[in-house]
Amino acid sequence: MSVSIIYYILLAILILSLVVQLGFYFIPYTAILRRTRKIKKGNVAHTVEQPPVSVIICARNEGDNLQRFLPLVLEQDYADYEVIIVNDGSCDDTDDIIKELQKVYHNLYITNIPQETRIISHKKLAITVGVKAAKNEILLFTDADCRPLTSNWIKTMVRNFDNQTEFVLGHGNYYREKGFISSLISYDTLTIAMQYMGFALLGYPYMGVGRNMAYRKSTFFRLKGFAGFLHIASGDDDLLINAFGKKHNTRIEPSCEAETLSLPQNTFHDWYYQKLRHLSTVDVYKSGSKMWIGLEPLSRGLFYLTTLLLVILGYNNPIILAIALGSFLLRFLIQFSIINLTAKTYKDKRFGLSIILFDIILPLITLYILTIGKIFRRKTKFIWK
Repeated sequence: MSVSIIYYILLAILILSLVVQLGFYFIPYTAILRRTRKIKKGNVAHTVEQPPVSVIICARNEGDNLQRFLPLVLEQDYADYEVIIVNDGSCDDTDDIIKELQKVYHNLYITNIPQETRIISHKKLAITVGVKAAKNEILLFTDADCRPLTSNWIKTMVRNFDNQTEFVLGHGNYYREKGFISSLISYDTLTIAMQYMGFALLGYPYMGVGRNMAYRKSTFFRLKGFAGFLHIASGDDDLLINAFGKKHNTRIEPSCEAETLSLPQNTFHDWYYQKLRHLSTVDVYKSGSKMWIGLEPLSRGLFYLTTLLLVILGYNNPIILAIALGSFLLRFLIQFSIINLTAKTYKDKRFGLSIILFDIILPLITLYILTIGKIFRRKTKFIWK
């Protein structure tokens, strides 16, 4: 095969992968920005009613976090809501902390799951117990190590419920601290949110995060809860959306007023384990979901690979070099702008040249988890804390 034919093949792959990449950035990945602008202009219909809400938080040995974050949930600017803590066999001071808080906050309730309870997915059981204990139709979920960013969290999430709405997806962010791991987690979390919110806005919801999502109690029971997923340890949030989320019944809430913040993992090992647990549910996603979320990293990998090959092979060909480097710069500038504008929406710190590094290593980590990592995953028993 002649060198010119190789150039043409590589250039064709480069251009095609670039078009796919720009398609992702200009369509689903700008959804948060587009939606936010429409909301600011008053072009999005929100309900003015404020129905009673049940906030459900599952906790297992989360005494310190509950003491730190729970008052922020209990002091929301919302007229009628209850907070239910599902104490899943905690052996710390969770129960004592809740009892002390109940002396101040009369809308705080606790329900307990015995320590000796044995089930594959404790989180799904805990959520089911919390749903059964809830007295209200609108259910809002977060985690014990989370805090709402503002006192308008409940109000802003609930404004999306109309007669058709069954699921509302919010952004569950992490505290951004100094260091490589914290920046990696923040970038990963932001880009995942840009993707799942973007596809939901386009009418193809495929996941949500349990740190910040809402749905109807009647929907949960009509769908028989997690009946189809009890054999999987994880997936108490994304599998429900993947199976039952539709264009007409799922809405997103992109405002930072509805954002929650969580404590990030401190080490790469802890973050990798969390990533492994989250990705363990991808195998049972709908085929359409797997195709769309797989297309982006595939086209990204081909883009980087062909750019590198063209630079190496065409180092003495100014035209080939200009096309390769020009394509790389074009994609980076668009990516840089959209990611940092979205980060600004959530009052997050901006990302610099680290975008390139994160953009390369995160798909490699995901690919490893979904291939070689599966071998080790079979021996891994996932637990939630």
